[in-house]
Amino acid sequence: MSEIRKHYFLEDYCIIAAGRGKRPSDYSSFPEVQNATSCVFCAGKEDMTPPAMAVYKHGKILQDSKNELIRDWQIRCIPNLYPALSPEGAGIPYQSGYGFHEVIIETPQHEKRLTNFTDDEMTLLMTAYRDRVLHYWKQPQIQYVSLFKNWGKQAGASLEHTHSQLIALPLIPPLIKRESDLIHEKSKCPYCDIVHMESSNERSIYENKHFIAFAPYCSKVPFEIWFLPKEHVSHLGAMSEDMLHSLGVAMSYVLSRLETVLGSPSYNYMFFQLLNDDSYHLNIRLQPVTSKMAGFEKNTDIFINTMPPEKAAEYMNEGMSEQETH
Repeated sequence: MSEIRKHYFLEDYCIIAAGRGKRPSDYSSFPEVQNATSCVFCAGKEDMTPPAMAVYKHGKILQDSKNELIRDWQIRCIPNLYPALSPEGAGIPYQSGYGFHEVIIETPQHEKRLTNFTDDEMTLLMTAYRDRVLHYWKQPQIQYVSLFKNWGKQAGASLEHTHSQLIALPLIPPLIKRESDLIHEKSKCPYCDIVHMESSNERSIYENKHFIAFAPYCSKVPFEIWFLPKEHVSHLGAMSEDMLHSLGVAMSYVLSRLETVLGSPSYNYMFFQLLNDDSYHLNIRLQPVTSKMAGFEKNTDIFINTMPPEKAAEYMNEGMSEQETH
């Protein structure tokens, strides 16, 4: 039996095709072969990338110079060698491709993935995300900073070494603008309502002091998961250190469960946030690559999802105690 579902407050729809009866094994995949010998993101290969704009090392934020490259780092932030946008186009941003494109190398260890990170390492990564987003939001003409992670070849990662990216834009993307406009039309924040609605229900996957993680009611893809702060904050810069820690712990838990349930799926996660709009509610969306967009989706922008979010949450919570999920 299929069901058409509508997004919580946007005019977006998906089709939940539960009748196809798929199980997690139908979506599972296996780790890709790691190749450290030629990886330019690994420790010791610092001279093979552009100089780092920010280097996180034992509580300090440093920067490469022409004469010295920082070694023994924890996180390294470098300009993308093949940028989608670049600062050379300043002046007429819409016509010249003005912007910034940065790679955040999350660890010097090639074989490490986020599911192997400690809580402290995840907190440091969330801190680096916050710092780099705020840095680029302060640049002239920048209106939006897209922060995202592609993990695995099927998710668009060109290198196996775990990393995230950000692209600073001279405009607000239409998707974000449309969402922001709708939020402004409402008497209260719809995301705050979603926090209340999805906390501890059948789609709930994880909850801690500051964040909830759940399979959204209108999930576009199987095992899609959202993270929402319980407190109304618009962007990472508005989060306390304790909130950054809670976010890192929540993401680590969910990614580990996803790996347990699906093997080692490729995935994307994306941060949705606005700096100069207090009405907006920061949210993070994790989408495993479990299916491909085909003609119907491209023709209608309506996704067919063969895994009901309620069932996805059930699989994610299977065998876990109440203490482990909260």
